Amino acid sequence: MYRHSLHTPLLLLLLLFTTSCRSRTEQLFHPEQYVNPLIGTDWVGNTYPGASVPFGMVQLSPDNGKNGWDYIAGYYYPDTMIMGFSHTHLSGTGAGDLYDIRFMPIAKRAPEEIVPSERVRTSFSHRHEKAEAGYYAVRMDNGIGVELTATEHCGIQRYTVHDLVVEVRLDLYNTMNWDRTTDSHLRLIDSCTIGGYRYSDGWARDQRVYFRTRFSRPIDHVRIDSIPLYKDEEKTEVADYGLVAHLSFLCLRDDADSTIVITTALSGVDEEGAAANLSAEAPHHDFDRYREDASRQWHTALTTIRAVAGIMPEVDTVFYTALYHSLLCPTVFSDVDGRYRGADRQIHSLAAGHRHYSTFSLWDTYRAAHPLYHILFPHRSADMAESLLAFGEENKGSLPVWPMWAGETNMMIGYHSVPVIVDAYRKGIYQPDAQRIMALLRSMAEASGPDLANYRHLGFVPADSAHWSMSKTMEYAYDDACIAVFAREVVADTMQAARYEERAQAYKNVYDRESGFFRPRLASGAWKEAFDPFAYSEDITESNAWQYLFGVQHDIDGLTALFGGKDSLAKRLDQFFDTPTPSHISLPVFSTGMIGQYAHGNEPSHHVAYLYNKVSQPWKAARLLRRILTELYRNSADGLCGNEDCGQLSAWYVFSAMGFYPVDPLSDKYELGTPLFTHVAIPQPNGSTFRLTAHRLSRTHLYIESVKVDGKPYHHSYITWQQIRSGAHVELFMTNREGACWY
Repeated sequence: MYRHSLHTPLLLLLLLFTTSCRSRTEQLFHPEQYVNPLIGTDWVGNTYPGASVPFGMVQLSPDNGKNGWDYIAGYYYPDTMIMGFSHTHLSGTGAGDLYDIRFMPIAKRAPEEIVPSERVRTSFSHRHEKAEAGYYAVRMDNGIGVELTATEHCGIQRYTVHDLVVEVRLDLYNTMNWDRTTDSHLRLIDSCTIGGYRYSDGWARDQRVYFRTRFSRPIDHVRIDSIPLYKDEEKTEVADYGLVAHLSFLCLRDDADSTIVITTALSGVDEEGAAANLSAEAPHHDFDRYREDASRQWHTALTTIRAVAGIMPEVDTVFYTALYHSLLCPTVFSDVDGRYRGADRQIHSLAAGHRHYSTFSLWDTYRAAHPLYHILFPHRSADMAESLLAFGEENKGSLPVWPMWAGETNMMIGYHSVPVIVDAYRKGIYQPDAQRIMALLRSMAEASGPDLANYRHLGFVPADSAHWSMSKTMEYAYDDACIAVFAREVVADTMQAARYEERAQAYKNVYDRESGFFRPRLASGAWKEAFDPFAYSEDITESNAWQYLFGVQHDIDGLTALFGGKDSLAKRLDQFFDTPTPSHISLPVFSTGMIGQYAHGNEPSHHVAYLYNKVSQPWKAARLLRRILTELYRNSADGLCGNEDCGQLSAWYVFSAMGFYPVDPLSDKYELGTPLFTHVAIPQPNGSTFRLTAHRLSRTHLYIESVKVDGKPYHHSYITWQQIRSGAHVELFMTNREGACWY
């Protein structure tokens, strides 16, 4: 799927035209056509190519049927075998789970024929594969064509068959990676309808997926295998059963090709919820109508940004695929009637018009993905913030760290639901009772447990009592800075504000002036010995000391002072991007997209290039950003340089390709960089449109020489939330000369 730019001077004129011409612009502008879901399915991206709608509960996608890092999303591009098509997947994570409610069509000679397991996994060629926004298709080598599309709660499959009999195998037992079936149930409701559930344990603990499936033709023959699930490793006591259903259909009628349309709705609540979701969203068997509707949903979501006149081939595909990937998570977790299963495992109900969300990769997405949702989808962003808050209330005061399907995975560190909630409140997106928020912020920050207890008592997390101690100290400090802002600005509690402002300075307690790095410290106060800033150790989360050197987004002035001033900060930045990895260090799987010690494939480095703005050297930021944007993102299966991480890697690209980025996600400031598009337009809720125009932009003219906002000279390195929301027009005047500083 390689597409070329379709931009024309006419389109550019229409984008700049008056309101009366917007309907015509809408007809011509189809960003969904640029989306290539195969980007990131090879190398380390860990994305899936299947069908979903924006933030949908269903991610219907092929599974290769193998375990391991490469198969975390179920599908790995170099593999050319398919085991089935399951309805839940994770987008670009580092841990493998879900793969629920898997179907697979198998050609048979007779309804009673028993197909051996080795015939289930079927080969295919990428030449017979197609992936679009909301649609996936493959012609497998067993002669069966499979097409997939989705609604918010439903997956729709269409099988085109050439055989007299096809078996549709529904596998509620076999799984992949961390996932393990704990129970399953299946019942025949009528000749065309089945329902049931699958329970599992894995990364998502005690996950409960209920489903209702309707077939477009009657089932002709049914056989069900029950596989024992044992309570113990010795397999002495059966707990429950994993089911595999063999559903046979007589397909050929009058020697013509036949199709089967299979519509499956999911629910995290109960079977009745799945049935209601099916009735509400998928009442018919017309696959093409579902596909068209999914495409319309993606059109609506992707036109929230109109980026035109890209400066290089295929930039449209890379950009709109990045925006597409950014909008796959978090996922809706409430049913159409507003019910959802909470963190307390009880069933809760929402007011009409709202949704509950799950699958928050917060250590990653608080940095750029959620700030992007605040701009593009404020209503969804408000529901996401409420989902995090509700989770905390249902979870005895513990806000989520990495929640999925009503459970807490406890993956990664910090309490980064805090910046998401606080930022949504401060920007006016989400404003419930402020004391309700403050109570949960404090409950999380004051939680029991050795890490936080030591952090509060010592001012840091000691390396002799905790894994990832240095990183935890710095991440807690950032979250506490967010609590301090909320306490001071929103609830006017000066005592609590002062307390958390002091805690927000904890990062200084792990800074070693002699080495010039943040480094692990023991409970005694001594530095942990054998320190190597290049090493990837148990003391630093998925990074080394170089990559955490600038991890103080909330207090760049304080960091600058630690280093000895702006000149010293500039020198450290140069060293960071210029210093190669020494030969004694083996790079781990998460250190990819390396430029010196910068690792774009992982999140702690994502803001660092923009820090050149803080030392009045923006041309160095522009040079690095252009390199990252053009070399580390490509229109190919291996076109992502790191884990997608539920939208963060792509959200970085979306912001940076537009020309600005939230270095401190809690701030209302977005640092200017270098855009890839001459024109960017973002419609605002009040009916205005924020516009950014880059005059003289080209491959060589990548440096900003001067800036105007609403026609007036502008002398800041950043634009603001207020300027975006009010519909300001930002003009960048580009040059090919380094050394210019407009602020």
